[in-house]
Amino acid sequence: MRASFDSPGKKLRTWRAGRSDMRLHLLTVFSLAVAFVCLAASLLVVTNLAALRDRWSRAGRATVYLRDGTTDAEANEVLRALESTPLVKKVRLVTSLEARREVLADESDKALAALPPSAFPASLEVGFNDEVTHDMLDTTALKLRALPCVESVETYQKWTERLSSLLGGGVTASACLAIIVLAAVVSVIGSTLRLLLHRRRPEVEVLKLVGATDAFVRRPFVVEATAQGAGGAGLALAMLGVLFAIVRGRFDQELVTLLGVPPSFLPWPVIVGMIALGAALGAATAIVSLRRMVLV
Repeated sequence: MRASFDSPGKKLRTWRAGRSDMRLHLLTVFSLAVAFVCLAASLLVVTNLAALRDRWSRAGRATVYLRDGTTDAEANEVLRALESTPLVKKVRLVTSLEARREVLADESDKALAALPPSAFPASLEVGFNDEVTHDMLDTTALKLRALPCVESVETYQKWTERLSSLLGGGVTASACLAIIVLAAVVSVIGSTLRLLLHRRRPEVEVLKLVGATDAFVRRPFVVEATAQGAGGAGLALAMLGVLFAIVRGRFDQELVTLLGVPPSFLPWPVIVGMIALGAALGAATAIVSLRRMVLV
């Protein structure tokens, strides 16, 4: 009997069965990764939106646009008044020529380059301390707008409100994607378990005949489903990390200049949480699915 069990034909069939199961496991992990990468990408967007919103909410900046015809004496008077204001850290006067030079750094836009310096209003760039609040900014802006030489004041709070709105939409989208990922995990792992159970039916029957309990028979399937869920989430994070590194390597400086903050990847608690979520979903799906399946 032992010679028959260790025969080359038996070993070949065992090797083929194991290779077939491995292909099925890899296909399952890849299918789960496709679902998880959508959730991870949405969380990445939410993470960077939150960082951008926090950066702009703590920026403490304001731009005071001066009216045409404002004299240097009037501009300097407003500048000195701002410098003596509490919580103001620095004030910079930007003349029309300097504003034109900053906008047309490379002179590539001929339409803008043809505009006269008067088309670029002079302004005062005001930087506040970190202790400044939104109410203080609003009060200061209201006082500045009352000055005869001031055209308008931009405090950038509208950008913070828009970013907050976008952040709320991103959180909602992430929640919807989490539900879709849950459905995908249940469907993919449930189908995989049914196929594996059909292939291993003879082994399960032998185990039941020699007295194996249902929990003992289910345990390998639960472990495999847990590994598939964690593997799918890990693969999704790895793929997203590679794409993030490529984009950041090519456009990092441009993004920092445009947004004011460097783009960041998902924090470690979120990464660990996603892998744990994949493992938990896989285990829960296996436990629920196997209870409905007939093992013998």
